[in-house]
Amino acid sequence: MGWWDLVVTAPAGRAGALAARLEALGAAAVSLADAADDPVYEPPPGAAPLWRATAVHALAASREEAVRLADALAPELTAEEAAGLRIEALPERDWVRAWMEDFRPMRFGRRLWVCPSTEPPPPPPAVAVVLDPGLAFGTGTHPSTALCLEWLDAAELAGRRVVDYGCGSGILAVAAARLGAAEVLAVDIDPQALAATRANAERNGVAGRIRTLPADAPLPAGAADVVLANILANTLVALAPRLTALLAPDGVLVLAGVLEGQAGEVAAAYPALRFRRAVREGWARLDGMR
Repeated sequence: MGWWDLVVTAPAGRAGALAARLEALGAAAVSLADAADDPVYEPPPGAAPLWRATAVHALAASREEAVRLADALAPELTAEEAAGLRIEALPERDWVRAWMEDFRPMRFGRRLWVCPSTEPPPPPPAVAVVLDPGLAFGTGTHPSTALCLEWLDAAELAGRRVVDYGCGSGILAVAAARLGAAEVLAVDIDPQALAATRANAERNGVAGRIRTLPADAPLPAGAADVVLANILANTLVALAPRLTALLAPDGVLVLAGVLEGQAGEVAAAYPALRFRRAVREGWARLDGMR
């Protein structure tokens, strides 16, 4: 068994969304690189520009896993991106351990922390989620995930019913349960993501309050106090009727995985809700009520 690299070359405006999707589909790690020897010189302060042709690299634990990622991503690729997709064997190395060397405990908001299992979690009153890279994406390093974790930290979740739609690793579902949610329903199209969510719920002592369901299963309408969906803009637009129907009358909908320039289009798909917007590194989070 060795590690494999799935590589997709995309324009700068598409690379971030494809990276987020590969992370959500379960890549062990995702990185971006220059695909055309086109260096970016002296960007303005606070900017994080990408190359005009950006190589999106997704790390997979086997060739079969890399092929699964490629097949799942295929419907979202342009013809040019699909034609240039490649899967390559990597030289022997403990790639996850190498990535973990740079993964340190991270704080989101006042009290919520995400910690690798190799580091001791901070003591109470800190609330820690223990999570390692592996079966599915979600460690809090992506701006969209960070924005959602900060929202959860600031929310009053005690006794609330929460839906995490597109749960990936289950990081948001587990964080909601650790912060006091009474029930969390974690939903995803990928069985591997559901397995990762169950494993992470068990590891964090909240398995009794998190239930996993495939996305094609019937979901309880009008029962969720909070619905979280950290996916991609086009998917959020398509899911607008389904996500809205999950909300209780005074429920809150939190949407992420949205580039800043896409936020208006996504908000327009939910005309019954009034949204606030938060932005980090070009990614937006929308949260709103009816």
